[in-house]
Amino acid sequence: MKDKEPQSRSFESSLEALEEIVGKLEHGDLPLEESLELFEQGIRLSRECQERLSQAERRIEILMRDQQGRPVVAPFEDGKELLAEEIES
Repeated sequence: MKDKEPQSRSFESSLEALEEIVGKLEHGDLPLEESLELFEQGIRLSRECQERLSQAERRIEILMRDQQGRPVVAPFEDGKELLAEEIES
């Protein structure tokens, strides 16, 4: 049961597939080989999700720079206000 789908699946569908794998593995009633294949697939999905989260974080960091290119650090709740201020300037 190898899932060789290209990375075209969305973050949400990857996360959903990972949750499904975890559920199957938690039951513990699978043969060893199938458990290993699922575990390997889960690791791949986990790494893919982590990479997508890292990419999203980098994109946010780029968007949250001031006019001189310096990173702007602000609590997430203030993000809307900060963006509104930048749009107005």
